[in-house]
Amino acid sequence: MQKKLIPALCFSLLVMTGVSSTQAAVSQAEANKLGNSLTPFGAIRAGNSSGTIPRWTGGDTTAPEGYQGTGDHHINPYPDDKPRYVVTAENLEKYRDVVPDGAAAMIQKYPETFRLRVLPTRRPHTAPDHIVENTRKNATRSSLVDGGNGVQNAFGGYPFPILHGSSEEKAMQAMWNHLLRWRGRWAEREYTEVVVVGGKYRGVTMRQEVFFNWNREGGSPETLDNIVNYYLSTVIAPKEYAGGGILVHETLDQVKEPRKAWGFSAGEVRRAPSLGYDAPIRSSGNLRTVDDTDVFNGALDRFNWEYKGLKEKLIPYNNFEITSDKYTYDDVLDNQHLNPDLTRWELHRVHVIEATLREDARHLYHKRVFYIDEDSWNVALVDQYDDEGNLWRVTMAMLKNFYDLPGVWTDLEAYHDLKLGIYHVTGLINETEGTRIFKDEFPGKRYFSPFTLRRRLSNY
Repeated sequence: MQKKLIPALCFSLLVMTGVSSTQAAVSQAEANKLGNSLTPFGAIRAGNSSGTIPRWTGGDTTAPEGYQGTGDHHINPYPDDKPRYVVTAENLEKYRDVVPDGAAAMIQKYPETFRLRVLPTRRPHTAPDHIVENTRKNATRSSLVDGGNGVQNAFGGYPFPILHGSSEEKAMQAMWNHLLRWRGRWAEREYTEVVVVGGKYRGVTMRQEVFFNWNREGGSPETLDNIVNYYLSTVIAPKEYAGGGILVHETLDQVKEPRKAWGFSAGEVRRAPSLGYDAPIRSSGNLRTVDDTDVFNGALDRFNWEYKGLKEKLIPYNNFEITSDKYTYDDVLDNQHLNPDLTRWELHRVHVIEATLREDARHLYHKRVFYIDEDSWNVALVDQYDDEGNLWRVTMAMLKNFYDLPGVWTDLEAYHDLKLGIYHVTGLINETEGTRIFKDEFPGKRYFSPFTLRRRLSNY
């Protein structure tokens, strides 16, 4: 069936937040493992015993020949890598121990088309020196506050590079590391969001601007003013929807000060007080909740959290082909999932986190299982269950190494509904002029003011 682009208003947001109870930081002796037996960000430096996960050797900031610089489409630095094996419906049981439940369910749901191309594991994640230094400081000073809805005495870098305390505390620390992971200081991009139904898809092109106040140059825990980031997403096409979008001031401690958000369209800017938790994003076909965005964002207070351990699992990694401008959206988007011939899976150690809905809370999902990359602290996969305990939705983040940042992040996320057999993708850039542009300068708080925003909307 031929696919065609159907306009729809697709808002996107990139937000962060919350976590658990206060606990002491690690000792200096423990923190001294960072940069030694552990990477500067808390991963095990050594490879695994079988050699299928290599030793971390410092990350990779080398851009391939032909790359023009930040904002340019990334060139695959590993063009000669060949699959070690391919997981299919026929051999799933052979690899079942390393296949996350959601990925296994996708193979079983679409046995003729969905498969995992497993390529050699590479560990390219790294970050600038100031992030390394801040992470080292955070290890001995950071703690969770306000029942997990905030972090204190931390700035820049990862707040909890060495997980410690109870199972609940470790789980929430890991989630905070995802929420506050390194993604630069100032990032902007244009991208397309789509909903794929029976081979047809709809979407719009967005412009996204984010300033990560958490990583602000010269900042400190005292100068954060409780603001983690400023986020602005604006529709730029099609014309009939241009000028709509969302503005967010994301707070570090949401008990002290809840997230501030404004929706805007047709020159009007209005507060959006209910922007959080499982509120559906209508333009995603209701396949993505607000706290699904960025794979996970927001407060953790509606779930009970359990740390299930560090395990070897197959996750999407180094996905340069699926975001390459060599391909069109038709090439990338198959009927029920992304084109498996353009996706890359690798074996990595991941922190497995299980979140179960509290008895006194309400949420669309009864249980969520997160798979967090040990090197970059990105959530790579999420398995999401309904109130009857059935696996319902599967989220996949196509991680890759931004050698211009440097660091591992994602350009593309896919949200699959196993019951309906449809899916939503955000972050398509194959047909745009490039990928994220990274900058260091801060445009100023006024740039992200709702009052300034009203004047800027006059351009649409």
